[in-house]
Amino acid sequence: MSGFRREAFPMLAGCTYLNSCSTGAFPVGMRAALDAHWATLSEWRDEVWASWWPAWLAFADELAAFLGAPSGSVVTGPNASALVARLSTAVDFAPGKDEVVLTELAFPSAPFLWRAHGRRGAKLVRVPAERGAVEPARLLEAIGPRTRLVQVSHGAFRSGAVLPLEALVTRCREVDALLVVDAYQTLGTMPMDVTELGVDVVLGGAHKWLCGALDLGFMYVRPEVAEALEPTATGWVAGDEPLRFEESAGFAAGARRFAAGTPAVLPCLSSKPGLAIVREVGVARIRAQSLRQTGRLRAAAEALGAEVFTPAAPEARGGVVSFSFGEAEDAAIFDALRARGFVFSVRRGLRVAPHFYNTDDEIEAFTDALEEVVREQRA
Repeated sequence: MSGFRREAFPMLAGCTYLNSCSTGAFPVGMRAALDAHWATLSEWRDEVWASWWPAWLAFADELAAFLGAPSGSVVTGPNASALVARLSTAVDFAPGKDEVVLTELAFPSAPFLWRAHGRRGAKLVRVPAERGAVEPARLLEAIGPRTRLVQVSHGAFRSGAVLPLEALVTRCREVDALLVVDAYQTLGTMPMDVTELGVDVVLGGAHKWLCGALDLGFMYVRPEVAEALEPTATGWVAGDEPLRFEESAGFAAGARRFAAGTPAVLPCLSSKPGLAIVREVGVARIRAQSLRQTGRLRAAAEALGAEVFTPAAPEARGGVVSFSFGEAEDAAIFDALRARGFVFSVRRGLRVAPHFYNTDDEIEAFTDALEEVVREQRA
């Protein structure tokens, strides 16, 4: 049952891969992109940029279309951290408008980055989490007239808890705060239309749920927001006419103003096959399967007495199920299941993350093995 497009992923023949929250399986189509890239490098001529430059821009627009965003509103880079760091240099922290609101579920890059802006006047406000989730009302209460920027994880990387965004968008507009949404753990497993949502900035990456390259991040910036921001961490590609190879008169329109130097083309080319498969399968269909399979995983862990961090309500969880039997027991369970060919990960608990290529039979095999291993450990 289920298991869409399994034939495209060679890795699945040798293991039960349940780790899309960490890396994701890579499609065989990547091989052709890598081989073609080597063929280009082996006979290098500068003329290759005549095709590489439009290919780089075109892939950014493919990502924009996937997000429901207009052309020119997405820029790619080596990772999401580098992109939001460039954007951060365009944000002013004037007295009285100097707070950056984060939650305790933020990926470590966020507090590390925004804490560094303390030297520019930024003041961090941290909203606590309980049992792997943030209470939306508590987050909204933390956003006020002094708030300059809010950065949240749409899906928490440790627990899979999903934060509803509609009220957050409205609140940030009310107080004129910039809203940055880290959707790394939800894009590709949950539908998102950024234009309909009205969010200012969305961060994502090609690997994990989009089955692409490890070394490619991307950032959507709402066009009206992009035009008002001018980063100080920048480079020649961010200019209005970079291919003239002269000093630019100003920044490029749209998200490209958050580019830097020579773009990395290979990660874009090698990420195209994965994105195409995700779009072919369809995120709505992916979401339906994910909810069924994560519900089964969550119920199995709870029945075995684990502390489950992933919310029970379907609308409140993404594609990750996170649970713990205690640090020592988790380590033994992880080793025993890995020896049986199951691939998942540990982040202060066990994280299991099926994707569209996983079958219901694989989920049942994992839950059966989990029950057996837990009982062995406790015998």
